[in-house]
Amino acid sequence: LGVILLASAVLSLWAGSYETPVGELLKGIFGQASDEKINIVVRNVRLPRICTAAAAGAGLGVTGCILQAILNNPLASASTLGVSQGAGFGAAFAIIILGAGASGSGLGVSFCAFVGSVAVVIFALSKFRQVSAESIVLAGVAISSMFTGATTLLQYFADEVELATLVFWTFGDLGSTTWGEIRFMAVVVLAASLYFLFHRWDYNALQSGTETAISLGIRVRRLMIVNMLVCCFTASTIVSYIGLINFIGLVAPHIVRMVVGNNHVYLIPGSLLAGASLLLLGDLFARTVVSPVILPIGAITSFLGAPLFLYLLFKGEKQKC
Repeated sequence: LGVILLASAVLSLWAGSYETPVGELLKGIFGQASDEKINIVVRNVRLPRICTAAAAGAGLGVTGCILQAILNNPLASASTLGVSQGAGFGAAFAIIILGAGASGSGLGVSFCAFVGSVAVVIFALSKFRQVSAESIVLAGVAISSMFTGATTLLQYFADEVELATLVFWTFGDLGSTTWGEIRFMAVVVLAASLYFLFHRWDYNALQSGTETAISLGIRVRRLMIVNMLVCCFTASTIVSYIGLINFIGLVAPHIVRMVVGNNHVYLIPGSLLAGASLLLLGDLFARTVVSPVILPIGAITSFLGAPLFLYLLFKGEKQKC
């Protein structure tokens, strides 16, 4: 997976309308290319896009892996639980109502995206209603529909500029992030990943059932709530900067699970690398299929991710038979 990610990054660095030898492009990363135009293209256009895709894909992949583990549901991910849709509503609220899109306040959009995510709702359902993990998944579907409708209402009352900003944002865009935003997103993903790796044995214990995990001394309820909050914050941070990206968090863990099984010692880092590779390859496809037009990455991941997920689903059913 590491080799695939590195190859995807190099291929993304090379592909584009400005064709250059790979050696010169690698020199351009450090500003040492013979042509100053190559340095500008690499350091200001292609490299930020690659780093954005790698950080965002890794974050979505690992959050999907953890959500599937704590809820014991293979269909759980930030997009299917309503986390992404809730974060999208919060970001839309910031862009249209608070004018954060016009002012360029990335932190304002990120904060509203987190508030709009279902972290508080999931916390309330888990703590006070004592619902099961299966009910949380079903509640996520309902919450997703509710936030999608609320976002549509905001679009209805937006003016032309706000509507254009929001529609462009919902398409998903990997080319508008600054180095500061990329660093913040990478720090959030890294911190969340280290926390998940620290609890890797807890997730393995959950595979044997809640009763077994409790007998081993794991505080399952607290583990579920804290992990939901960490996943919500990570996903909402990514969504607030690049827009809605579907299916990465759903498909990446399943691909890795087919190779390494359910051991989270390997599944967590594998989901990180697989998510980063999938988003990089999806962005590469979006940039090159009808070059020089760049297709929206959110639509590409949905088109490519849905058939892949159906293939994995049907293949799993055949193996059970």
